[in-house]
Amino acid sequence: MPRSVDAEVVVIGGGPAGMAAALSAWEWGARKVFLLERNPHLGGILNQCIHPGFGLRLFGEELTGPEYAERYIEALEKTGVEVLTDTTVLEVDKDRHVVAVNRKGVWVFRAQAVVFAVGCRERTRGMIRLPGTRPAGIFTAGCAQYLVNIEGYLPGKRAVILGSGDIGLIMARRLTLEGVKVEAVVEIRSVLSGLLRNYVQCLLDFRIPLFLSHTVLEVLGEERVEGVVVGRVDEEGNPVGEERLFPCDTLLLSVGLVPESELLKKSRIPLCPSSGGPFVDEDFACDIPGFFACGNVVGVFDLVDYVTESALRIGRRIRETEGHTPPRFILSPREGVAALFPQRIRKGEDGFLYVRPKEGLRKARLSLIHDGKEFHSLTLPLCRPGEMVRLDLAQVSWPEGKGEVQVVLRGERHIDIL
Repeated sequence: MPRSVDAEVVVIGGGPAGMAAALSAWEWGARKVFLLERNPHLGGILNQCIHPGFGLRLFGEELTGPEYAERYIEALEKTGVEVLTDTTVLEVDKDRHVVAVNRKGVWVFRAQAVVFAVGCRERTRGMIRLPGTRPAGIFTAGCAQYLVNIEGYLPGKRAVILGSGDIGLIMARRLTLEGVKVEAVVEIRSVLSGLLRNYVQCLLDFRIPLFLSHTVLEVLGEERVEGVVVGRVDEEGNPVGEERLFPCDTLLLSVGLVPESELLKKSRIPLCPSSGGPFVDEDFACDIPGFFACGNVVGVFDLVDYVTESALRIGRRIRETEGHTPPRFILSPREGVAALFPQRIRKGEDGFLYVRPKEGLRKARLSLIHDGKEFHSLTLPLCRPGEMVRLDLAQVSWPEGKGEVQVVLRGERHIDIL
C-alpha cells in the first residue's frame, strides 16, 4: 500500500531552485515541508559545474557550483525540512496529490502547496534536425560536462562545439584544459548565445575560434565521428555557399535549453508558448491555486543567482491568508522580446521582471505599455540575447485599472557585439 503523508509544502526538485524554495517555505513558517530529489544528492546541475562564477550577486563572492550548492545544503540541515533523495515523482494531480517512488515504496503526499523546481533539459540532435550520419561521438554539452567532471572520462580527443550557449563555452575551456583540441565553436546566429564573460574567459583566453552565422551542414563518419562540414548561413539559417571541413572525433551540442515541463502538463498547468514554462505571477504562483514554479522550469535563466532569487519569493506567498487573487495585468512579449517572466502581475509592489532580448541592440529602450501609453521605461546602452534584462518591479508605478501590458524592446540593431 502507498504511504500517505499530509504536507504543507512539497517541493519537487533538489537543485538551486528547489533548495531555496524549501528553505523559504520553512523560514516563512511552514513546518511540514518535503523536498523530493530523484538523484542521490541535492544540488542538481550545480554538482557538475566545478568552474567558478556562481554567487556573485547573492553572496558577493565567486563560488564554484558545488560550493554554491553547499551553502543551501548546510542551511537546510539547520531546518526541519524533510529531504527525500533517490525519489522520483510520477504524478501530480489537480488536487495537489504528489505520487512518488523510492526504495521504501510508493508515497502519496497530500499537499497544501506544490512547488515545481524541476529545471530544464538540453535540446538534442533530433530537435535541431542535424544532417549527416549517426556515428558515436555526438554529445550534448551538459552530458560531456558530466562525463568529464563527475565520471572522469573524456568524450574524445578533437572536438567541434555547435552552439555558443554557456555550457558549450565552458566546455570548450574545460576540454582544452584536459588536453582535447577544440577546433571551433560554431553559432548559427549572428550574436553570441551565452554570457560575454564566458566568451572572454573560455574562448578568447584560450584562442579558440568562434564562427558566428555558421552551422554544421553535415556530420561525417560511420562508426565514429570523423569530421563535420561547417558553412556560413544567412539570417534565416539558409546556407550561403561558404563551407569548410573540420576533422574531429567529437561533436558537442550547445543549442539551447527548454523547461522540463512534462509534470506540469500532466497537472494541466497552463504553459506559456514563448518561454516554454508555466505562466506565473511575481511570486511565481501558477494560474491554478496551490501550484508554484521557480527556476529554469519557468524559463531558462542565465544566472543561478536569478534562479535562487525566484525561489525565495515563494515562501511568503504560500503563507498569505488572502488566497489566490486574480492578476491585475497580463504581460505580453512584443517587439524585440523573445520571452519574459513573470507574465502576470498581481500587485507589482516588489519582485523582478526578467526579459530575454530577441536580438542584439544598442541604445535600447525597454517599455511597458498599457492602453497604448508607455507608463514605464528602462534605458539600456547594450542588450544581447545571452543576457537577460532584469527590471525591479518596485520601481514601476502601475497604472489604474487592469488588462494587458505590452513589453517592447527597441533600439539600434547591433550584430557584432564581440
